[in-house]
Amino acid sequence: MASNSPLVRTPETTHRIHFQDCDMLGHLNNARYLDYFLNAREEHTTQHYALNLGELARESQAGWVITKHHIAYLRPANHGEIVLIRTQLIHFDNSNLVVEMQMLSEDGARLKALLWSEMAFVNVRTATRTDHADALMDMLDALDIEDVEYDPDGFDERVRYVRKQLKRERGEKESAE
Repeated sequence: MASNSPLVRTPETTHRIHFQDCDMLGHLNNARYLDYFLNAREEHTTQHYALNLGELARESQAGWVITKHHIAYLRPANHGEIVLIRTQLIHFDNSNLVVEMQMLSEDGARLKALLWSEMAFVNVRTATRTDHADALMDMLDALDIEDVEYDPDGFDERVRYVRKQLKRERGEKESAE
């Protein structure tokens, strides 16, 4: 799975907003946010954790399926704009996990959208929930962002916290300049 080098717990990549993904106002279509987020997470797991989700499903006969999304659309992502997408694991147990994904302005200063994706680890043949293997649990433990207090009902509070944190960082950056 992962190498012996330290794991990047909050990987990030930039993505350009494509015309075909926008509505008639030139804003990223709400449904396409999910595609951008999930594609970024797949890129992050492959690049940073050497974890190919298709191979994992074939080899272990199990994989993650999304059971729920919580998403907040805060600022439009516009056609041609470069956005920064960060992803991180904020909760896991023996058969579930929650990934937080943030879409920000290219400089990382303004939050455009925040997503929590809840996933269950499911046996491919029986379509029933199954436990993560020990090696997977070890990797999830190494990746878990313990600073984020996950509460299934705390999504709105988390959005407020991240926005306030980014505003404080912008203010610190501006006062340092």
